[in-house]
Amino acid sequence: MTDLSHIIDDARAAFACATRPADLENEKAKFLGKDGVLTAELKALGKLPIEEKKARGAQVNAVRQQVETLLNDARNALAQAALNEKLATEQLDVTLPGRGQATGGIHPVTRVTRRVAAIFRSMGFDVADGPEIENDWYNFSSLNSPENHPARSMQDTFYVEDKDERGRPLVLRTHTSPMQVRYARTHVQNAHPPIKVIAPGRTYRVDSDATHSPMFHQVEGLWIDKAVSFADLKSVYTTFLQRFFETDDVKLRFRPSYFPFTEPSVEIDMAFGSGPNAGKWLEISGAGQVHPSVIRNFGLDPEEYMGFAFGSGLERLAMLRYGVNDLRLFFENDLRFLGQFK
Repeated sequence: MTDLSHIIDDARAAFACATRPADLENEKAKFLGKDGVLTAELKALGKLPIEEKKARGAQVNAVRQQVETLLNDARNALAQAALNEKLATEQLDVTLPGRGQATGGIHPVTRVTRRVAAIFRSMGFDVADGPEIENDWYNFSSLNSPENHPARSMQDTFYVEDKDERGRPLVLRTHTSPMQVRYARTHVQNAHPPIKVIAPGRTYRVDSDATHSPMFHQVEGLWIDKAVSFADLKSVYTTFLQRFFETDDVKLRFRPSYFPFTEPSVEIDMAFGSGPNAGKWLEISGAGQVHPSVIRNFGLDPEEYMGFAFGSGLERLAMLRYGVNDLRLFFENDLRFLGQFK
């Protein structure tokens, strides 16, 4: 058998001459590739007698292991040389202050939602949450807006292809008012009035201008008992706004209006502005005494129970509290705008 030690010497010399990783891999192929010298030695084993084959095979494997060790050493040497060159040419000033990580902030609409919930909790109201995809009955019919009712025309908007288990159409809720019925029916089953609850959340309509958005946030309020009057509505809502804006100087007007789920109904406007803008009014809520048909859908007798409901846009409240004149700014994700509320 011929001596194979020269292969180790040849590999050591070849690997030492390689100055780039690509050159090293080319040299590797000469020894360990499919046409390399060690591969040829392994193929030649099949022509040898059994006893000689074992001895020669052991010798070839030993040489192969040494060549692979030389190859790995050469790879590590090239990697270390590249790192040393990078360290020598690139400089890092370790005395520079750290960049740090910027802290985020709570979105102004979320701030307002939490503030509203805290105020109403302090006045004895529960805070409820419900589905944003509602069936037709909860979103319209249970609130005294049956199919083909004119009041649906501005709210028949984003429908979902699927239907609920009873085959009723599904719609992205146009207000959080469905929570009136959902909460009341559950509450009546487990206890009895009074029912005092607010329901903040996202709602959807086909609207888009400086004071409207296709997606917006609303808070619905409901108080049902045996003797809850329109005077209670004015008192509760006025107290809420005084606490929300942290001032007793809140000017409201209650304009007669129409909603299918309340009777009588009002629009609540709030005065805002100063200087040349003083005396302007902005609608911030629709409200009224809950309609008897809706109270029946609560599972209650309207001859025995009565109460009020209101629905307020949370973005409208945020606009007044923070002096923002365009609702769309809340949803444009401009960090220059949102950073003011950190």
